[in-house]
Amino acid sequence: MLKILYLIYQIFIGFPIFLVLTILTALLTIIGCTIGNGHFWGYYPGKIWSQLTCFIFLLPVKVTGKENIQNQTSYVFVANHQGAFDIFLIYGFLGRNFKWMMKKSLRNLPFVGRACKSAGHIFVDKSGPRKIHETIEGARKVLQNGTSLVVFPEGARTFTGHMGIFRKGAFQLADELQLPVVPLTIEGPFNVLPRTGKLLSWHPLKLTIHQPIYPQCKGIENQKTLMEESYKVIEKGLSPQYQGMVTNPDQ
Repeated sequence: MLKILYLIYQIFIGFPIFLVLTILTALLTIIGCTIGNGHFWGYYPGKIWSQLTCFIFLLPVKVTGKENIQNQTSYVFVANHQGAFDIFLIYGFLGRNFKWMMKKSLRNLPFVGRACKSAGHIFVDKSGPRKIHETIEGARKVLQNGTSLVVFPEGARTFTGHMGIFRKGAFQLADELQLPVVPLTIEGPFNVLPRTGKLLSWHPLKLTIHQPIYPQCKGIENQKTLMEESYKVIEKGLSPQYQGMVTNPDQ
């Protein structure tokens, strides 16, 4: 009975409010970044939108480990990618001003794509060496004055709830700029809305912020260490049912 009530609620109340909020947030971000402080308007409207989204859909959120990160320090945050609600969990509750590193295809989303561009989020273009270099340079400019970067190293949402393989781009960037990597374990979004799902299921959301992993040297060995240690830490933070690597078909 509760599942049916939640289904009715999200269709007739949750989703209509979410759609209006999304459009308003996108417009506010675009206008604010155009005429005002992009550092502020590129972050706070999205943060509030994400918090309200979790509230509207009645999803409780638990965050642990905020004491592990310091203000005015730039980090490269890396997280497992369980589902669409990863975005709301991190954006709303990480508590740090950051930019996303995201697929360039998201630029084409109505309203949202334009808002992301205005906010200064980084679209990854792998079409050639020149475009890859431009992506890295864009990230380099972002990672200043305490602003951080959030990356999903898997590159795509999981089909199973398990982690897939990590791509090395985020760790190469952290190595080049000699920045600490902070692993984030996300759990719950796969149960709320898996990649193949259409409607939401009620489930708590949890974000675990682990201790930073600092560079020990510079080069391929450091990149490998950052990637392997991040993977181990994130996986260990998952419930046993989601531990163990399962490669995604689109990886």
